[in-house]
Amino acid sequence: MRAMLRWAHASQRTHRGEALFLVSATAGIVASLLLAAALFGYATNPWQRIFTQSHGAHVWLHTTRAADPAPLADLNGVAAVTGPYDTVTTGVTSGGVRATVELRAAPDTPPAIGRPLLTSGRWLDPAVPEGVVLDSGLAAALVAEPGDTLTLPGTDRRTLTVLGVADTAEPRYEPGERPGTVWARPTAVAAAPGTPGRVTGLRLGHADDTAYAVQRAVTVLGAGAVTDVTPWQQARAEAQGDTRLLGQVLGLFGLGALAAAALAVFGAISTRVRGHLRDISVLKAIGFTPGQVVRAYLVQHLAYAALGAALATALVQGLGRHLPGRLGEAVGVWQGLAGHTAALLGIPVAVVVLIGAATGLAAWRAGRVPPVPAGTAATPRGGHGLSRPVLRALSVPRVPPALVLGWHRAFGRGRVLGRARRGHALTTPAAVARLALPLLLITVALGAWTTLERFESRPDQLGLPAALTARPADGVGDREARALLQRSPDVAAAHRGLEVAALVPGQTGTIALRGLGTRQDPYPYSVVEGRPARGPDEAVAGQGLLDLLDVRVGDWVRLTVAGHPQVLHLVGRSIEPENGGRVVSTSLDTLRENDPALEPTLYHVRLRPGADPHAVRAELTEAAAGRLDIHEVAGPADRLTSLKGVVVGLIAVLALIGLTEVSTAIGGTVRDGERDLLALKAMGLSPRQITAVTVTAVGWTALAAALAGTALGVPLAHWLIDWQGHTSGMGAGIAHGPSALQLLALGAGAVIGAAALAVLPAARAARRRLADTLSAVA
Repeated sequence: MRAMLRWAHASQRTHRGEALFLVSATAGIVASLLLAAALFGYATNPWQRIFTQSHGAHVWLHTTRAADPAPLADLNGVAAVTGPYDTVTTGVTSGGVRATVELRAAPDTPPAIGRPLLTSGRWLDPAVPEGVVLDSGLAAALVAEPGDTLTLPGTDRRTLTVLGVADTAEPRYEPGERPGTVWARPTAVAAAPGTPGRVTGLRLGHADDTAYAVQRAVTVLGAGAVTDVTPWQQARAEAQGDTRLLGQVLGLFGLGALAAAALAVFGAISTRVRGHLRDISVLKAIGFTPGQVVRAYLVQHLAYAALGAALATALVQGLGRHLPGRLGEAVGVWQGLAGHTAALLGIPVAVVVLIGAATGLAAWRAGRVPPVPAGTAATPRGGHGLSRPVLRALSVPRVPPALVLGWHRAFGRGRVLGRARRGHALTTPAAVARLALPLLLITVALGAWTTLERFESRPDQLGLPAALTARPADGVGDREARALLQRSPDVAAAHRGLEVAALVPGQTGTIALRGLGTRQDPYPYSVVEGRPARGPDEAVAGQGLLDLLDVRVGDWVRLTVAGHPQVLHLVGRSIEPENGGRVVSTSLDTLRENDPALEPTLYHVRLRPGADPHAVRAELTEAAAGRLDIHEVAGPADRLTSLKGVVVGLIAVLALIGLTEVSTAIGGTVRDGERDLLALKAMGLSPRQITAVTVTAVGWTALAAALAGTALGVPLAHWLIDWQGHTSGMGAGIAHGPSALQLLALGAGAVIGAAALAVLPAARAARRRLADTLSAVA
């Protein structure tokens, strides 16, 4: 045992760079996987915790005041009913910030079903008739806390006092898209101006029966009385949002990096075994058993992996919550969840076991080396040397011999003198494949980076042509609203429209039906399949809606809007970043054909190139003087800013793995070239030219890996990004691969870096003494 440990310690001192790379790569991989687990836990568990503790309703039905929800309690599968609660959709202002809210009448004690969970302040108090409780998302948007006041629209300027802030399992507040929830006493709701309505919650016996329960409820209430349906699946998906995407990205790249690291370890040990056959033979000749040889390699590399895993685990546990943005918040929440300890221990152990398995497979080959005398194992076999094409290339004028001999060493039979050693024909392809894997993953990461930048620079191509949305206050007509919006010279167009909730066929849920633009002034949808909607009854839909209804472009769909059927012909698929892609978009003219009394309720404002949305919003808000509620459109790029930092970290980890593989390839090339030193010197090559042969061989290997990695990485990046867009409902067509300049920089960096790292060991080998060279040949 002592001899085995001494040999492992000597090997570690000889290969310090390899040890550093392996420890760093393992730490990066474990950190990536731990952060991915934290993001997955953060995305799922907080909403589930709120839903469970609040005894949340599986379905929220928004109806008119005329609807009678009493029969819903007798429906099969309904365990309990909460409400009905009268509502009024209106606007409030706090500290100059305006938001659309749903005032909901609530009892003096929190309801048993769908109970808001107070995070600060207190519940409604009969002694404060104008007191309200805000949803936490709305409170954050208004920067409001207990004690602040909210101002209602109207000439009397009524105010409401914030008594508390609460969490709820209902869908979150989205400026310009979804109103926030404000719980108030019935008297305050009855006196508030706005659009009246009613909401009822259903608690089901089995969550899987949601679609059937919604269908039965809509049938009982009447399609004309139902204005919106919110199932628990939609609320959970919106709560998870893009956090789950961050977890998927980290998990995918973490697993890919783990595979690349395992292959790099396997290649490093295999190369060391080939280069130390004589040493291993001597060890076995002096009494080392095959098991001891295998354990020596295994213990050494398991120690590296365990050190890296322990380092990453300690860093994530101790400093993870201090990371900026959503990552730090996710780690802080994850550390308080039930499965945190199991993941914190299980992931590092799994990584170490996988690296140990790769190490054991390569070390097993070392254990099979026979204990024969050193000279017998290394005796060269006679045979052919340089092939005819290589000889002809060497005779071409002005072709550097190092270029030809380097190519021959990398891709030929590898020997200038005699036959190549057995297994060399597989060495270079295996090295190319191992080096190509991290380069492939880096290419995919660059594709994700480029797609995010495209969301920022060209949002009009990805379903976000409008930078601002505006909703007119009560009493503001279409002509006045358009005049207010067009006052700014930075406004290119203000497309009028409206958005209503429509019941899907079968009445199992609602989707967003939008009418934007007119046939004379069409809205510039980002259509990636089919064509834009131009004629009567034509519409485009998001991928989420196509999947929900199981339809394709070219089909007809029948929706129900306020009790009236709306039949539309889907002529195209558009990219829809919002509402999970469950959106049907047509022109305002098409909706007016079904109901001529419809008037625009929102405006999508497109700005001129170079205009600052924040500055234009401030200018228009000041000019409108409360007559318009204007918001900036929040795109995926705004919610995924932390993903760029993740991509940079992943590229750094993959680069470390690539460096490990490059060092392995250099070591193998230098060892294989030791046998050719006598022949190359006999041919008249100087030490500098011999060094160039080795460096060129490494450069050819890196170039082949770069070409393979980028050639496979670009289509893989397109497929993965479009697949993610498809599954999220946004739709395929959002992927944008790395630019030619980025790919050229990646390939050039790999080749130049590999060649630069090979210069020093190649120069040392080329200047070896004649006795050392004869010893290597022997």
